[in-house]
Amino acid sequence: MRGLIAGFLLLTLVVPAAAQTAADLRATAPALEKNLSENILAFWYPGAIDREHGGFLIDHDAQGRFKGEGPKAIVTQARMVWLSARLMREGRGGEAMAQAARQGYRFLLDTMWDRDFGGFYWEVDRTGTRVVHANKHLYGQAFGLYAIAEYARATHDPAAVADARRLFDLLEARAHDPVNGGYREFFGRDWGPAPPEARPYLGGTPDLKLMNTHLHLMEALTALYRADPSPHVAMRLSELITIQSNAVVRKAIGACTDQYAADWTPKLDGAAARASYGHDLENIWLLADALDALGQSASPLRDLFTRLFAYSLANGYDEANGGFYDSGPLGQPADRRDKVWWVQAEALVSALTMYRLTGDPQYARVYLKTWAFTDSKQTDWTTGEWHPTVTADGRGTGEKANRWKAGYHNGRAMIEALGILRALR
Repeated sequence: MRGLIAGFLLLTLVVPAAAQTAADLRATAPALEKNLSENILAFWYPGAIDREHGGFLIDHDAQGRFKGEGPKAIVTQARMVWLSARLMREGRGGEAMAQAARQGYRFLLDTMWDRDFGGFYWEVDRTGTRVVHANKHLYGQAFGLYAIAEYARATHDPAAVADARRLFDLLEARAHDPVNGGYREFFGRDWGPAPPEARPYLGGTPDLKLMNTHLHLMEALTALYRADPSPHVAMRLSELITIQSNAVVRKAIGACTDQYAADWTPKLDGAAARASYGHDLENIWLLADALDALGQSASPLRDLFTRLFAYSLANGYDEANGGFYDSGPLGQPADRRDKVWWVQAEALVSALTMYRLTGDPQYARVYLKTWAFTDSKQTDWTTGEWHPTVTADGRGTGEKANRWKAGYHNGRAMIEALGILRALR
C-alpha cells in the first residue's frame, strides 16, 4: 500500500511539472508569431522583392537600408524563394506571397540557371544580365534544389516537380561519388574540373567534402522526397542520413567537424579541428526531419542527438545570458564568443526538437533562455530583421542582408518552432 501511495504521489508531482513545462513553452508562441510577422517578414516583404529585374534585393546595411546594386547569389536568392514558398504553404500572405514565391522561382529558372550546362550559377549581377561567378558549387545547388522542391510542395505544380527532378538527376550524373558516398562539391561551369586558379566559394580546396554542404543537401532531398517520393531520392536521402549521423561525427568527442577527403577521412589539422555549435544543433533537427520524411523513427539516433547537444551545451552555451556562441576548438570551450543570428535560430528548433523527443526539461530551459536572448538582443526591433552578430559586450552589429544572410534561418526557425509548440500537449 505504501508503494502505491508513494507511486501516486510521485505521479502527481511529475505530471503537473511536465504539463507546466509544456505550458511554459507554448506561452512563447505569441512572441514568436510577433517576431516572425512584425520583424522578419515586415523587413523582407514587400520591400525586398525586385519588381524591376526579378528575384530579391538582398543588400542592406546595419540599419536595414538597401545599399544599391548588390549582386544576386544563388544561396540567398534560393533561400528567399524557399521562405516565400514555405509561407505560401502555411497560408500566410495570400496572393501577394504567392506572387513573391512565383517571381523568385522564375528568376532562379530563367536567369540563374545555366542553359548550356545545367545547374545554377553561383552569382549574377542585380539585373541578371551578367554572370559574376559561373563555377558550380554543390552548396549553391543544394539551396536551389531546396527552393524548387518547396515551391513544388506549395503549388502542387508538376512542372516544378520536373524542374526539381532535373536538378537532382544532374547532381546524380555529375557530382555523386559512387565509390565513397556523398557528393563531390566544386566544379567548373561545365561540371568538369574547376580552373586551376579557382577557389571553392566556401573556402578550402577543391577536393574537399564538407559536412556543411552535405547537411544542406540532406534538407534539400528531404523536401524533394516529400514533393516526389521516388525510390531513388529515398536511397540518396538515406545515404546522406548515414553521412550526417556517422561520417561527420567525431565520436570520441561528441561533436562534428566540417572538412573531409573524398573517402571521408577527416581533416583535423589547424582550423579544421573546430566545432561549429550551430551546425551540430542544426544537424540534430534536420536528421530528425529527414527520418520523418522517410517514415522512420528518430529514436535510434536519440543517443547521438543527446551527445551532440550536450557537447554544444557544455562548450558553446552562455549559461548566464542565454544563446550559443559561434565555435570553438575541439574538446575546448568556445573561443569565438560572438553570437551569430543563424546559430540562435537553429538552436531554438533543436532544443524544441530534443524536448519533443525526450521530454527532458533541460531542453525546455535552454530553449526558453535562448529565446529570451534572441527576442531581446539578437532581434533588431528598431530597424527590423535580426542583427547578424551580437558581440560579447551585447552590441548588435553587421549588415542585415548580403549574399550570406537572408530571411531563411530565422524565418524558418519561427515557422518550425511554432509548429512544434502547436503539437505539444
